[in-house]
Amino acid sequence: MDRQSEDAALIDVTRAIVGIATAAADELGAVSVVQLRALTVLGELAPASLGQLAEGIGVTPSTTSRLVDRLVSGGFAERRPSPESRRQIELRLTTEGEATLARYDELRLRRLRTALERVPGDRRDAVVEALAEFSGAVRPGREPVPAGS
Repeated sequence: MDRQSEDAALIDVTRAIVGIATAAADELGAVSVVQLRALTVLGELAPASLGQLAEGIGVTPSTTSRLVDRLVSGGFAERRPSPESRRQIELRLTTEGEATLARYDELRLRRLRTALERVPGDRRDAVVEALAEFSGAVRPGREPVPAGS
């Protein structure tokens, strides 16, 4: 495959995944895609400092602070004093935040499974394995999820 075809395939996949995430967020209705991204990262890091969350979602701490304000006021996240330092605050998901993320995962998986069912049966395992490998390349340090798990 030439570079132009590779680029087109990568952009198509990106658009498809963003479309799936956006449609799932819209169906969920409670929070924006950006807020869901912050909740997802917070769930992976928890507890997290504001700086860690900002780094995890790739935005500035001031932007993250405003985002956390909205998540806290919505009941999806909470701030607690850090047990390590009274000057630091740690962020955690609330039960509502965890339930929202679980529902978001369900909605995205339903759409992803529908798309995967359109792949010929003899190619599905290869597609899932390639996606797992690609995901590992995008997020180094994360343990890849074996196909069939």
